Amino acid sequence: MQLEQIQALLQAFDNSQAVSLVWQEGEQKLSLKKAPAFAQSVAVPMAPPAPIAPAVLAAPAAPATEQPQQPAQPVGETINAPLVGTFYAASAPGKPVFAAVGDTVKKGQTVCLIEAMKMMSEVPAPFDCVIEEVLIADGELAAFGAPLFRITRL
Repeated sequence: MQLEQIQALLQAFDNSQAVSLVWQEGEQKLSLKKAPAFAQSVAVPMAPPAPIAPAVLAAPAAPATEQPQQPAQPVGETINAPLVGTFYAASAPGKPVFAAVGDTVKKGQTVCLIEAMKMMSEVPAPFDCVIEEVLIADGELAAFGAPLFRITRL
């Protein structure tokens, strides 16, 4: 590769969105990498800070005796989400649910699916039990450890 070709390649690489380039011809090899965008410092003129408006007094706070409404925790034993992900009650839309209210499930039987990063994970029943209540809607995001089902152990 001639110097002019290298300079043209460097110019094209610099103007492109690519962050790395490896060119090889025979025993000649050229590797190029750009520094991450956050590492490049560019002087940007800053606007003067905006004046701070005086605080507006709000209505008096509620009496200390009132507590904010907390979501009700299910009473009894629950099957909880083993990971963060989307809750699915059935294997596919239109298919029967794995476990409905009133169903008796055996230890190890799949009660739902949790999808995380395009991977489906089966959630098994930890022991023989009856499903008393489904605590999350199909397609909702389940937090780690969030109760999914209220159950009664058999």
